[in-house]
Amino acid sequence: MSKRKIAVVITARPSYSRVKSVLEAIKNHSNLELQLIVAASALLDRYGSAVNYIEKDGFPIAAKVFNVLEGENLTAAAKTTGIGILELSTVFDNLSPDIVVTVADRFETMATAISASYMNIPLAHIQGGEVTGNIDEKVRHAITKLADYHFVSSQEAKERVLKLGEDPAVVFNTGCPSIDLAVPVLQSKGLSFDPYERYGGVGAKPSLNQGYLVVMQHPVTHEYSLSRKQIEATLKAINALKIPTLWFWPNVDAGADGTSTGIRSFRERHALEHLHFFKNMEGEDFLELLYHSKGLLGNSSVGIRECAFLGVPVVNIGSRQYRRQRGQNVIDVGYEEEAIIKAIQTHLQNGSVSGSDIYGTGNSGTKIADLLAELPLQFHKTIVY
Repeated sequence: MSKRKIAVVITARPSYSRVKSVLEAIKNHSNLELQLIVAASALLDRYGSAVNYIEKDGFPIAAKVFNVLEGENLTAAAKTTGIGILELSTVFDNLSPDIVVTVADRFETMATAISASYMNIPLAHIQGGEVTGNIDEKVRHAITKLADYHFVSSQEAKERVLKLGEDPAVVFNTGCPSIDLAVPVLQSKGLSFDPYERYGGVGAKPSLNQGYLVVMQHPVTHEYSLSRKQIEATLKAINALKIPTLWFWPNVDAGADGTSTGIRSFRERHALEHLHFFKNMEGEDFLELLYHSKGLLGNSSVGIRECAFLGVPVVNIGSRQYRRQRGQNVIDVGYEEEAIIKAIQTHLQNGSVSGSDIYGTGNSGTKIADLLAELPLQFHKTIVY
């Protein structure tokens, strides 16, 4: 029997960590052939060159798609999506995959879903059924309606996909593949690497021996004009606390220019001897860094998913993760300096928090690969009303 060709599209640095275990399971499966497509910001240096880590990990890349328009605004996002449809359609035509796999909710994933659907290629969607309240939620639910197979990350997400009318026979709670990377981190006794030496970055190099914070804050697409003001509140809070902090650069969403400009301007006006800035980091190293930190600040979904599993305290700022299912590790605050400081201090006083398995227990990659090998190939929908 010939192997099924599985085309997985990676469009951004978080997407790779989200599905690395899936890629490994597909690559090692006797009945599957991996066709890895790397696109959009995953190819760009200013967003961390995720493609370098993909190649370093030994995954052969079947195609690269350069489709990001500069601007980090709503028009650029829409046009980037349109270019993605054009380019990915050509790639799918050349590769002739049996199934296309798309991940989560970024605007580039919409291009993947539309191209596959109009070309009658079965589409599998990972991390559907979740809610956040912004444009990502619209994209995620739209992809659910385009997808033929649903590999969701929690029971709550599964129930939501079923409420959207999807056939129960093709909806599976596999857990989140990113948790697969987090499981080995639980055995880590301390940082096994020097982040400054391994990843460079810019800024001061404060000692991490007495503990440190991690910041990852992205712009919010429906509030993109406020991104500079929002990031300044976090910068002021971190500057006031004077705790060693490792800060990661924002993603490519609309408003990223405002976030980046806010950081650069603040750095010019303040010494910031306790801050260091990184573009990117390998998934396993990043999770180890989080696990041994005093906590994560910002609005990244890693605070909701992996940090819940690892028991890492999180201060979630603003509306980007609105309504997403949480563990007991999260304190939600608005964009106010005093509220952010108070939440950090609360976590520091309380100490460690318990881990949660709401997003899986660490075997999602294998589950998804097995399903991709066994499910009947179909691109017609049976909607349940």
